[in-house]
Amino acid sequence: MRANRTLEIGTGLFVLLGFAALLFLTTQLPASGLKLGAAKAGYHVTAEFDDVGDLRVGSPVTMSGVRLGEVSGIHFDPKNFKAVVSMRIDPQYNQIPDDSYASIQTQGLLGGKYIGLSPGGSDTFLRNGSHIDQTQSAIVLESLINKFFANYASSRGGAEGGASDAQSKATDNSGKAESHK
Repeated sequence: MRANRTLEIGTGLFVLLGFAALLFLTTQLPASGLKLGAAKAGYHVTAEFDDVGDLRVGSPVTMSGVRLGEVSGIHFDPKNFKAVVSMRIDPQYNQIPDDSYASIQTQGLLGGKYIGLSPGGSDTFLRNGSHIDQTQSAIVLESLINKFFANYASSRGGAEGGASDAQSKATDNSGKAESHK
């Protein structure tokens, strides 16, 4: 009886520990806006994109593969119909040229999105409140596949039409050749 009770208590504690770990990991994922711990210091910059894909708050901001900060907010600008992405850059990265280029990239084939910065050549640097003018939107895999199939279908339609025209001309020519005999 005693061993049974100990087993039940141990199992209950293990399940509670599992739920606590799941809750902690859920709050730490980039897709979740909730973060445990104090807000990090840094400066904020913005950039406008035509399409952010599935970029999320908390996604990394990188340059040359090094994490410089994170996406701190995403909202829609109804005046120019673009997505405005706010980024928090860590304070030690305070010499990023202000003519740098921001693009939304994918981690691996099916990974999450992140902002990749490419350095410009300016002697002035991004600072709090700066705006990155040069951007490239996310490449949406579904639209690429749709364009591929649309091009493939239109090229097959034209090729089949050309082949049937050639066959009909050959038939016409063979019919003319037989009538001359």
